[in-house]
Amino acid sequence: MFFKLLLALAAGYLLGSVSFSIIISKIRGDDIKKKGSGNAGLTNVLRVFGPKAAAFVLAGDVLKAVAACLLGYLLTAGEFGSHSVFDAANPNIGIMLAGTSCVVGHIFPVYFQFKGGKGVLTTATVVFMIDWRIGLALLCLFIIIVLITRIVSISSIIAAACFPVACIIMEKPAYCLVYAIAIAALIIIMHRQNIGRLLKGAEPKLKIGN
Repeated sequence: MFFKLLLALAAGYLLGSVSFSIIISKIRGDDIKKKGSGNAGLTNVLRVFGPKAAAFVLAGDVLKAVAACLLGYLLTAGEFGSHSVFDAANPNIGIMLAGTSCVVGHIFPVYFQFKGGKGVLTTATVVFMIDWRIGLALLCLFIIIVLITRIVSISSIIAAACFPVACIIMEKPAYCLVYAIAIAALIIIMHRQNIGRLLKGAEPKLKIGN
């Protein structure tokens, strides 16, 4: 069982390390880490390269997170958590571990000098795999805040902070609440520079195109 957990963690990390924002920028003959905010994430790709490039990054990051979660489930089903991949009442721990490992890989990709994105989209996908209802609620909250503020970072921070709250409201098992607190803390920590700019009123607003 321990070996299966390690395998799920390793597979999730290696999948997460495939940074589609960096790959897309290199295909375009550029380096996203030297453009815009310097962050290898979806929002910076959208700002720098536009919606078409961002769509490829979005699809890639979602698919790698789904693949990691499914692999985690296949490796641990029946031993850690539910036998069902979509059992919201009792999420499979393999899904959570492999998904989290995928997020860590996205943030610290082994293939790209451990310099990746902030992990928001990857984390959102993992949340959907754990409980689509919570995922949908947080996505709606994120979109509403973006529409009001046009600031992606504050929308991501608030949505992440609400993840543990949603677990309490939905009466999730204790291990889900601990997981939610840990993943929310990770996302907020990754936005520490954004928080500094927000406090100074210097955080850029989302603009599409020129």
